[in-house]
Amino acid sequence: MNNVRVVVTGMGVISPVGNDIETFWRCLCQGQSGIVPVTSFDAAKFPSRIAGEVKDFDPSCFVEKKDIKKMDKFVQYGMAAAKMAIEDAGLDIHQEDPHKVGVVVGSGIGGLESIEKQHNVYLDKGPGRMSPFLIPMLISNILPGFISMYYGMKGPNFSVVTACATGNHTIGISLDLLRHGKADVMICGGAEAANTRLAFGGFCAMRALSQRNDEPQKASRPFDRDRDGFVMSEGAGILILETLEHAQKRKARMYAEVKGFGMTADAFHITKPAPNAEGSVRAMKLAIEDAQIPKEKISYINAHGTSTKYNDVYETVAIKQVFGDHAKKIPINSTKSMTGHMLGAAGGIESIVSILSIGRGQIHPTINLDNPDPECDLDYVAHTSRDIKLETVLSNSLGFGGHNAALIFSKL
Repeated sequence: MNNVRVVVTGMGVISPVGNDIETFWRCLCQGQSGIVPVTSFDAAKFPSRIAGEVKDFDPSCFVEKKDIKKMDKFVQYGMAAAKMAIEDAGLDIHQEDPHKVGVVVGSGIGGLESIEKQHNVYLDKGPGRMSPFLIPMLISNILPGFISMYYGMKGPNFSVVTACATGNHTIGISLDLLRHGKADVMICGGAEAANTRLAFGGFCAMRALSQRNDEPQKASRPFDRDRDGFVMSEGAGILILETLEHAQKRKARMYAEVKGFGMTADAFHITKPAPNAEGSVRAMKLAIEDAQIPKEKISYINAHGTSTKYNDVYETVAIKQVFGDHAKKIPINSTKSMTGHMLGAAGGIESIVSILSIGRGQIHPTINLDNPDPECDLDYVAHTSRDIKLETVLSNSLGFGGHNAALIFSKL
């Protein structure tokens, strides 16, 4: 049912560079990094001791105080971003058919902090002292569950877990649910709070994280030859999607249209991209086909851009294969150069960036791109933001396990 058009009417963010849309956008366009020395735990023994950390966050501003102890931090972030998005959309659930309002929100890792804390309780004090809320706190699907319970949304409700492609998958799946009449309104996006000892230990063991500990704000450097890994981060990005007909009926403000979605699997390796980035190539081509537009209509790409050797080179290869000569004309940037890698929340956050870029006619910079990798030879909007009129944009997300998801947004 591709004749059903879908629009974005609300957005909410929790991030290392701001906990509201305006602060978030201003910091990005000014090239401000949110990467700092780790404060959430003692990282002295770790090779990487820097992270993108959410600052000045008070969960009691977004959820009932009695529920805070039942929620892992990733749920608190997701609830906050969802509340902001719902309010931004002017969405009154009491005026809606609750069975036609759904929630598909994911997390790449889920409640890892709760697992660590309660495991320590188990070791120190025994199983009798463990929290009865542990299991609900750690499961990824509890976030869409909580959102539905808080607002009375009884439509499609589930969680997606595809590592760093999670956010894009939730948006694309929500698009398809709306197109097929399964809902009138969908809340989608991702949340993550995995800045923990266990996560750092695992990623450090993989040698995936930057060790530029003395220069935190310069550590995330996508497409730069001196990059040495990605930077762990946390936060949430939530969007409200509606059918165009529904949004028009309630006279909602509409940010952009969701035009296309493509998803593929590499079927190759648990962490490395497929040879010649063929999985990512297919995802972008499917998104363009779904949007029913010529590839030359894409006027900006928000790259996955993780600041790792494999991602940056292979994503560049993929863009060249999809767009050919047009690739050189497309401005590309990496939000992760400032936020770090928010894992399951990245797709939601970067979709919001893509939509804001359309509406505000501006592309934020890729910071720290001082010495471009010779293999990364496209236009990555280095150092300073760029004013540009945008009609149609693409956002890429790729995840461990070989998951690829591409989204296309356009101006209404």
